Amino acid sequence: MTWLRALREVVRSGLTIEEARLEPLLALRTAVGVALVIGPALWLASPAYAASAALGAYSAGAATFQRTWRPRKVIALGAGVGLALGTFLGYLAAGRLTTFLPLLAVWAFAAGMAWAVGSTAGIVAATTVGSMLVTVTLPTSIGQALEHAGIIALGGVAQALLILLFPIRRWGAHRDALADALAAVADYARRLRHDPTAPFDPEPLMTARDAAAVTPSQARTRPSVLHGPRGLAERIRPVVAALADPGVGAPPEGPGRDRARELLDAAAEVLDAAARSIRRGTPAEVSPGSTDALCVDEEHEVLEGPARQAAERLVELLGEALEIARCGTPGRTPAPPVPEDAQVLVRPTMFRLVPVVVRAVRRELRRDSPVFRHAVRLAAVATLGYLIAARLPVGHGYWVPITSVMVMRPDFHQTYARAVARLAGTLAGVALATGMVRALGPDAQVFGLLAVVSAGLSFMLNRTGYAYSQCFTAAYVVFLLGMGGQAWEQTVPERVVLTLLGGALAMLAYVVFPAWETPRLPGRLADWLAAEGRYAAAVLRSYAEPTREHHADLRRALLASREARAAWQEAYDRARQEPVRPRGLTSREAEEAQEAIKGFDRAAMLMESHVPRADSRPVPEAERLAEALEADTAQAAVDVREHRNPDWARVEEALHAWEGAAAGDGSPVVRRGAAMQKRALEALATAVSRTPLERDVGSAREEQRVRAAAATEGDGSGSAHRGG
Repeated sequence: MTWLRALREVVRSGLTIEEARLEPLLALRTAVGVALVIGPALWLASPAYAASAALGAYSAGAATFQRTWRPRKVIALGAGVGLALGTFLGYLAAGRLTTFLPLLAVWAFAAGMAWAVGSTAGIVAATTVGSMLVTVTLPTSIGQALEHAGIIALGGVAQALLILLFPIRRWGAHRDALADALAAVADYARRLRHDPTAPFDPEPLMTARDAAAVTPSQARTRPSVLHGPRGLAERIRPVVAALADPGVGAPPEGPGRDRARELLDAAAEVLDAAARSIRRGTPAEVSPGSTDALCVDEEHEVLEGPARQAAERLVELLGEALEIARCGTPGRTPAPPVPEDAQVLVRPTMFRLVPVVVRAVRRELRRDSPVFRHAVRLAAVATLGYLIAARLPVGHGYWVPITSVMVMRPDFHQTYARAVARLAGTLAGVALATGMVRALGPDAQVFGLLAVVSAGLSFMLNRTGYAYSQCFTAAYVVFLLGMGGQAWEQTVPERVVLTLLGGALAMLAYVVFPAWETPRLPGRLADWLAAEGRYAAAVLRSYAEPTREHHADLRRALLASREARAAWQEAYDRARQEPVRPRGLTSREAEEAQEAIKGFDRAAMLMESHVPRADSRPVPEAERLAEALEADTAQAAVDVREHRNPDWARVEEALHAWEGAAAGDGSPVVRRGAAMQKRALEALATAVSRTPLERDVGSAREEQRVRAAAATEGDGSGSAHRGG
């Protein structure tokens, strides 16, 4: 992608309104938390203390809107404490650049490394850098610094108390994650009716698993309905795929295919009903036709062989889903039986999280890590922005580093899109608030009320787009400054210019010290291939020796393959938005390789749907194929990473040996699945295998194709304008 096209995509993304369900009650509760600290501070103290209280309450409230599965009150308290600590340390070092700049650099670097733990930790940590930059201008003594820090922490306490006293959908996010997983499998079943080889994105299942991990205190109060259905969705997914697949399931045409479509349609309706029941906490209705379709007639059933086994297994699993749909109230909802590998997932408490954080940060302390490079950029930009602001002949110069810190993200697209969105939102918000300030005149109480209203609107629009939330955030800041007696003629133009400068500094920092994903694509692809090879081998070993230990190994390999796939998908999506030439893997090769590995994964999933029980007859030939698959995919991963052509000699040899000795082994599903895997591996080799000359020509063609696409897009837009 060229720079011009990438910048157009950045502007479009930054100003896009995202479809999201508004949560006015949550926004109202958080805005009330801001009001509860601003009002008393104005009445009992001064506007300066009210500004500190507002900073703590607003930032702590904003932290609770981040995507996290921990209790919201804990997030609010943690944000308040971090803001207070940053404020106090900033004041202790303020006054001399020789002490404040090193502290700012170290604090900003630590905030950047917080992304190793997750996006929520990284965003909350960035707000503490902002508090350090703002509040060093407020206190005049250590005592006042302690007071301001305490008031900021009090804002976080106020938000936590409101969450405790007025819980709104306490388990709502967890319910939504589980319901989304069931709904995703329902949608998959519907698509399989028309496309028997339709793909499935496991992201909803991964999100549901992440949401299912709870702390010990959460486990004691978690509704019973949140215990079992996740495992149910996990077990239904491969079964519906196996039923629909014409190779190992229902025949391509005829009564068998019609019966499979009927079962898939019934499965989709039952799963949707279970999702509605979990999301709303109420019973959901299932039509009698779907219930009747789940009755397997022993004499008149048209499905045979593996297809009939899949149908019987699906009916058994959907019976559990029917119980969930019909008993949707929290007190009556039964917890479906879960397999032995679906144990309760324990999330560490905040204190036990410390060694986990240390390990995560240590893993990212390397030069090629995007998190490490983001931390270095954040530290450099924060200190440079502060130095530039100190030399400017304007007040409130701290808005330069604050803007840079708040818009910077570990990847190119988000950083640039947020910079554009922040500038657009700031311009709109400042213009709106300025007009109101001029019309109303100086009135601290009125400005305090308007600041609370702006905060509430900012919270409510938080998930609809950064630009629209930032519009009311900018208005909130203007009202706070007006509450403190600052003249709008000074603050408004300055903030626009400083925001523009801070955004430009953040964008320039990524150009100077980038963390492009494009060169990392071969490594991500290799990791995914190796993980899929281990997953396929684990499936085969469950056939070779169907024991509980092998079934547990299969589950671990499946989760590892999903994590590798998610890492690849994230890198692939980022690389497609980067203005960087392909290195080692063109976009077309990446797309073809991705489809090949997805086909390999799908074949393993189909075999997994028929994994024999612990007391079933073993298939010893599967062990040799498992060893060959694991060895060849591991070596192929090294070859892909080092730009060599992969080879599948061991797999071909194992399949030839099996074909000669497997005339009546009674495992048609695993043999057909192995053949599908071999075809997928051959497609992968075709996608990534090239001679040195082909590699040079491929890179040139890729660059030519990108230029042609950009030119075509430009001609199309120009023609549209002329035609209009």
